[in-house]
Amino acid sequence: MQRGDVTRDDGTWVGLSLDVQDPRRPGLSIFSAGPRLLVSQMSRPLVLAVVDEHLDGVDFWRTDEYRSFVPPLRADVGRTLAGSPERWAHRFARYLIDSPDSPVHAGRWLLSCDSPLRRWHHADTSHGEYWSSMLVDGCPDGYIDWFLHSHEWEVLPLRPMPDADDSRVKAYRKQAREGTLPPVLLWWVSGLDCHLILDGHARLAAAIAESVEPPLLQLHRTVPGEDLTARIDQAVGLYEDELERSAELRAVHGPTVPDGAATAGPQLVRALHRLNTAEQRTWAWPLPGGEDQWRRIAREVTAGHDWPRA
Repeated sequence: MQRGDVTRDDGTWVGLSLDVQDPRRPGLSIFSAGPRLLVSQMSRPLVLAVVDEHLDGVDFWRTDEYRSFVPPLRADVGRTLAGSPERWAHRFARYLIDSPDSPVHAGRWLLSCDSPLRRWHHADTSHGEYWSSMLVDGCPDGYIDWFLHSHEWEVLPLRPMPDADDSRVKAYRKQAREGTLPPVLLWWVSGLDCHLILDGHARLAAAIAESVEPPLLQLHRTVPGEDLTARIDQAVGLYEDELERSAELRAVHGPTVPDGAATAGPQLVRALHRLNTAEQRTWAWPLPGGEDQWRRIAREVTAGHDWPRA
């Protein structure tokens, strides 16, 4: 596995790129059977979901079987790494790669602090109100409404969110006040069009209770390595074409024609940045047994409950 820092053109750190070669299917996987999805961890069903026939959202049923692959994070580690998303990213990358329970598989990934969830927070809304509104309601079942919020807004906990007076939350609330709270680890899943909490349910609850912005690290797939070179060449080719076109126009009309490098240069920088950061669709494996197997799992998981989609 190769790691590399991803920065903006001004040098600001955006995230950690992970180029993974392991061909094995990860322990935390998404399976598909037509419009039905299954999130499973080491054969344990975590989330059963059905995409609405009108593509308005997703009905889901969540079990309480999820187990985080991140070991407990000590307070002294939080103080040591406070304010350094880069160092936290390297630490979480080790857990993601080393654990058989993580979602990481072969391909390119980005572990980024630049989550779209941050960009939509309005100044007139408190952090507590905003992050509470981002959490998907439903225990054990609920609905992810793709039109209730803008694209990629919501967060689905993989286990019940603890209360503000939970002992773990109380410990983290002190760290939230001190500014030493470890990041919440999120995984963007395209089939659900939302973020799953991989680690940090109690930390997010603490940030909400203290009404502070939670530190985040978001995991998602990026452009595969085999496509990256071709796409870079394409972007550079467009840049060179624009320079040539601009030079021809300037030769005819003089310096009143804008220099192509002034506009094409920034466009190239943005295009290359997107290639390193843009979200790619989450990989889903075909569910063995298809929809019949999905229904069998649903009947077992929701036994005794009237879940409409089961």
